[in-house]
Amino acid sequence: MSQEQPRRPQGEGDPIKYGDVFGVSGELGEKAIKPEDAAMMQSAETAVLGQTQRGGPADAMQSAANYNISAGAVQPGDVTDVAAREGVTVTGTAVPGANIITESVAGQVVGQYIQPTGGMAQGGGGVQEQEGSGGGGGQQQGGGGITIGQALEATAQTIPGKPIDQSDAAAIQAAEIRATGSNVITPGGVAATAQSAAAYNESMMRDEDKVKLGDVLSGATTVLPADRPATRQDAEGVVGAEIRNKQDMSTTPGGVAASVTVAARLNERSQQQS
Repeated sequence: MSQEQPRRPQGEGDPIKYGDVFGVSGELGEKAIKPEDAAMMQSAETAVLGQTQRGGPADAMQSAANYNISAGAVQPGDVTDVAAREGVTVTGTAVPGANIITESVAGQVVGQYIQPTGGMAQGGGGVQEQEGSGGGGGQQQGGGGITIGQALEATAQTIPGKPIDQSDAAAIQAAEIRATGSNVITPGGVAATAQSAAAYNESMMRDEDKVKLGDVLSGATTVLPADRPATRQDAEGVVGAEIRNKQDMSTTPGGVAASVTVAARLNERSQQQS
């Protein structure tokens, strides 16, 4: 795993901001990275992963904070208000043979990567290996592996509070088409609901009034009429749909395209090892 190294600001003495290092926006993107922010992320990584990850978000934040101190832009012990208010988190979503680790500051994803576990994931959560044909939801086609529906549910766990926009809706539609093998959008399904949510959200001014990814995708595997393991081709199709509908032509960290891509990568790795 590697994290982009902090870019030096253009003006002498200007601090390195979150937007210089991570794909974040809004208030957080304009904030300087401060020493206590890095310390909080180091503590979170250590608590969940056992140690700070070399080249990870905490490492990048520490490098940026050190530069900001040397530039006189911040002081030792300083903390960014939005980070202190909304916190930093490190979470793991269990999938077969690995955990998808997601690191966030003030609710925005600053890093996501795979941590192999060497076994099958156990317990709850939206992404698990499906066994047998019992239970609700659509029929799983093909062999074992992380399905597209499970990848959608992983998105709901990773960034549940993100308001759905047109890029999300397009990615969800592409994912549903590939999961079901049909170009016909299921009435009342995840794609139709996401499209309605995106249109509704465009009329809302406040984020708290908008429909979120977690509202639509949390039960994706039970709503999809059919499902199957994600492949590299599926991931490429979903990524293309998402970036075509974003002005910056980039995928959302922890979003639909990112989750399907991680699922496809894990499935490919599992096939190579078997």
